[in-house]
Amino acid sequence: MSNKKQLQKLELTWIGKGEEPKLEPRILIENPEYSYGDPNSENMLIHGDNLLALKALEQDYAGKVKCIYIDPPYNTGHAFEYYDDFQEHSIWLNLMHQRFRILHKLLSEEGVFWIHLDSSEVHYAKIILDEIFGRNNFVAQISYERSGVGGIGQGGTFINTGEYILMYSKSKMTLNQVLNSAPIELKVMKRYNKMLISEGNKTLVEEFTSKSNDLPVKIFKHEDYDIQSFSFKDYAKNKEKLDEEYASNFDILFRSFLIQKENSFQQDIISKMESGCLYSVEYTPSRGKNKDELTNLYYTNRELIGWLKDTAELVDNRVVKTSKLTNFWTHESIPKADLPNEGGVSFPRGKKPENLLKRLISISTNENDIVLDSFLGSGSTIAVAHKMNRRYIGIELGDHAISHCVPRLKNIIDGEQSGISKAINWQGGGGFKFYALAPSLLKKDKFGNEIINPSYNADMLAAAMAKQEGFKYQPHESSYWKQGQSAEQDFIFTTTQFLTVEALDSIKDEMQPGETLLICCKSFQKECKGKFGNITIKKIPLMLLGRCEYGKEDYSLNIINMPVDDSNEDAEDSIEEISVQAIRDKNKSNDQTSLF
Repeated sequence: MSNKKQLQKLELTWIGKGEEPKLEPRILIENPEYSYGDPNSENMLIHGDNLLALKALEQDYAGKVKCIYIDPPYNTGHAFEYYDDFQEHSIWLNLMHQRFRILHKLLSEEGVFWIHLDSSEVHYAKIILDEIFGRNNFVAQISYERSGVGGIGQGGTFINTGEYILMYSKSKMTLNQVLNSAPIELKVMKRYNKMLISEGNKTLVEEFTSKSNDLPVKIFKHEDYDIQSFSFKDYAKNKEKLDEEYASNFDILFRSFLIQKENSFQQDIISKMESGCLYSVEYTPSRGKNKDELTNLYYTNRELIGWLKDTAELVDNRVVKTSKLTNFWTHESIPKADLPNEGGVSFPRGKKPENLLKRLISISTNENDIVLDSFLGSGSTIAVAHKMNRRYIGIELGDHAISHCVPRLKNIIDGEQSGISKAINWQGGGGFKFYALAPSLLKKDKFGNEIINPSYNADMLAAAMAKQEGFKYQPHESSYWKQGQSAEQDFIFTTTQFLTVEALDSIKDEMQPGETLLICCKSFQKECKGKFGNITIKKIPLMLLGRCEYGKEDYSLNIINMPVDDSNEDAEDSIEEISVQAIRDKNKSNDQTSLF
């Protein structure tokens, strides 16, 4: 028996693990009919299967996405008439595992991954994510209270009001400090009910050294100042208006304190003051948090003024008490009273509050970072990313991409004021481009032979072959054969024409020393093969056979039927079938149509 210890890998296994499909790297085709706003925008809304879409993004976005948030189907089984828990559980694990692997590749080294689930699968998802990200890169499990108990009519011993958000880093996580905030209570507000509207004119009336600590002190007396009281009359009736006024006067609100007899330094100061007057004092502390910094204090009627801004903060135009976030987020701390109307689209049981997404994006990104959501639903993630000036990629398989996400983003660009808009002073602007997945590059003819899909025109085929071979598709302005590039001097050329020796010689004459070229064509003159050492010729579709799974259009989870807004009578009319033939027609007449 060997003394060597066998290292065993701890992992979750299930039926189908290790049998992942070889995904076809599809191209993305812009449909300008649904794109909107700034034509130079890099923001992307993709309509199609999210696994194929993630694979399509892999070449250009690997290691570039700063924040990924996904809210996948929870796998509760509610969508199934006959629920086979074991079989469905394996399917869920297998399909999520495939997506996690590509999402991990897309995430930057400083990036953060968030997944939102309930108790049905969250623990299994964590084991898979530990395997892919590494257990050391697990950051936190956040318990999210989606609602209060009131109004929930559930049976059973426990009322389920909670969900969970798992947080992982790629490796070198950099987070922004975001504080948990709670609106200031009315009883506290009523204490800070004085406003220093104007300091008036001040005159130095005394300069002395304190007996208690030998600190030099300057005392200024103010004339023609203006102090007013804040009225809380009919607060319950006028709460919104009064809260807004209170926030607008945040910097000048104060309360006054009697000086304790034990504080001899303060007693030294107020002994120099008259009752009923406003004074300000300057001195430099020799210890404490303000050591060696010039300090200003204000006094009214021989009492020390305490400013509201020293004990609270103004966050999103609300006066709040702040503290560091915990891993339990209550429904009160994430406002969502108007959730059904956010974005102007209805999405029952599926929409997440914009305030929740704002918190996650604030923690893990800065402006212009890329945010990705591959289970987009009604579009909340990219809606918030847009308002917060982040770049974004949203992927949605369902018709919600057109019926919900497109109008929601258009409304945002036009300046809509739901969700977080008012809190961050959103005024509109920006843009996005709408993309659809191209169909499979190969299809079977009536004899069962695999051929190039007739839906592909020359430009689409060139872009697809560049992606298949690992080249970046970027046609050269003057050299027709330079359609893509993988290195500084390495190019690809795809043609549907018969390649002759004369055509090959013509290309060779244009090539510069050190340049190499891959030519992909349907057929070629046999004398072309191996004629030049720096030119490789491959025949399509033969070169593609067996590489990946062609002809597969849908790798969707198919677990939960996404809700549809039945109240919108025009919803069906607004959902148009995006056919590649229609996009080809646009390609002939619209220069804005692009391939990705």
